Amino acid sequence: MSALDLLIHLLNFAAPAFCVALLLAALFRLAMHGRSAAVRLWVQVAVNFATGLAVLVAGLVYFGHDGRMATYAALVVVCGTTQWWLLRGWRG
Repeated sequence: MSALDLLIHLLNFAAPAFCVALLLAALFRLAMHGRSAAVRLWVQVAVNFATGLAVLVAGLVYFGHDGRMATYAALVVVCGTTQWWLLRGWRG
């Protein structure tokens, strides 16, 4: 496997976490006008992406390969919980 192939595989592995993080932060920004302004958009995306990537890595370790629906369901639940925590519990 070449370095370019490895990079493509890693980007494809991380893409679901990034897309969920970006969509979740953007949709919450639209839906919750005043509340989501307390935390910057890039902070919401970064924190959700980091937690989502951790879930994907945990699913890879637990199941032995990626792409399981249980991992994607956990990704959505964890990112939603993180977004809720950012908007409700953030004091910074």
